[in-house]
Parts: sequence; C-alpha cells; structure tokens
Amino acid sequence: MLIKKLSTICKLNTIKNKQKLGITKLLKLNKSLFCKDNTSKERVKFNFKNIKENTTVEVEGEVGQTLVDVAHKFKQDIEAACDQSLACSTCHVILDQETFKKLGEACEEEEDLLDLAFGLTSTSRLGCQIKISKLLEGKTVTIPSGTRNLYVDGHKPEPH
Repeated sequence: MLIKKLSTICKLNTIKNKQKLGITKLLKLNKSLFCKDNTSKERVKFNFKNIKENTTVEVEGEVGQTLVDVAHKFKQDIEAACDQSLACSTCHVILDQETFKKLGEACEEEEDLLDLAFGLTSTSRLGCQIKISKLLEGKTVTIPSGTRNLYVDGHKPEPH
C-alpha cells in the first residue's frame, strides 16, 4: 500500500523533486524495506558422521549458515561452548582432504584454538568458522569422538 502511494507521488513529481524528497532512493530500497523476499535461500545437502555414535546423518543447511548452526538444528553432537565466538575448540570437525583444501586457510586465532582440539587431524577445522556453501554438497563432515572443553568437561550448553 505504502509503495503504491509513493509510486503515485513519484509519477506526479519531476525527477528533480523526487530526488529532493528522497523518494527515488526509498523506491530503490523498497524490496528490502517493504516487500517480503519470497525467494528461498539456496540449500545444501551434506552429511554429519559421528564417530562416537557410529552414525551418519544427512542434513540440509542454507548457504551462509555455519556448520554449527546446521548441527544444532539437526541435534548433532557439536558443543560450541563459546557460542561460536571463536574462543574454544568444542566445535572441532574433520573434513575430507579435497574440501579442506578448497576452504582456504584458517585464520591465526582458529589455528591456535585447533591446537587445543581433541583428536586433531591435518584436515581439522572449527565448525563455527565454516559457512555452508555448494562446496559441501554431498560431502561428509566428521564429528570427533570427544571434545576438550576447558571450561567444564561434560557440560553441553543448549543452542539459543
């Protein structure tokens, strides 16, 4: 309704007046401000393999989410004690060699935290630092058999 009124006002005014009123700028932003985006985000299917439970579960996440977000949604055993703030290693996951190489290098902070991770491998990363992308399509992300929580071992915080 508001967009129709603004469009009518713009049609009645000259381009100069539209710019003075800021309506042109507002109309350019109308999709993000006033319209619901009915397009769904791109989704990616991949697997979580849990070594401790000897299970593999197919999951689906939206591009841009973190591995931890998807793991929590599907009740997978990834702790993320620091609430994804890059302050622990409890969201440690293991990737296949090909995926690991394509992800690019971990930042220095992630590398330092990985040194504290339980069951560290040459293809280990922190799940909070991996964004879902088409790169993960059909791949398997392995959840180690344990974590090293320096805050309190055995405590599993619930996601917010």
